[in-house]
Amino acid sequence: MLEAGTKAPEFTLNDQSGAPISLSDFAGRKVVLYFYPKDNTPGCTRQACAFAEAYAGFREKNVAVIGVSKDSVASHVKFAEKYSLPFTLLSDPELEIIKAYDAWKEKKLYGQTAFGVVRCTYIIDESGMIEKAMPKVKPDTNAAEILEYLEK
Repeated sequence: MLEAGTKAPEFTLNDQSGAPISLSDFAGRKVVLYFYPKDNTPGCTRQACAFAEAYAGFREKNVAVIGVSKDSVASHVKFAEKYSLPFTLLSDPELEIIKAYDAWKEKKLYGQTAFGVVRCTYIIDESGMIEKAMPKVKPDTNAAEILEYLEK
């Protein structure tokens, strides 16, 4: 994982509406950038819904929430609509920022080894520096842990 205190890699990717979104668009605001493996899978759905439930708390603090996976824009549209997700989902099929943020790792599943997106989260400060790196986050508690951290 990238470490706290390092410059967050800049990116521009399309969101669920097909609009290009860049990290620099959020200058002056904190950003929660979370990486997840796949739309509409049980863990990823629970994580997205937890962020949706906690979204008012992030808005109160003027914190942007951005989810990133390698799913297509079309997949993100369906996922966001199905679960009424109020935050930005970015499509990274070429793995540009997934790799830049060190979220593409070797994984073991059912005895098989393959590369895939690992569930991790970064908090990026108002000046574009990584404030906190959270590896191996749990889908059900990730959003609440971040809100608790932001309260301090």
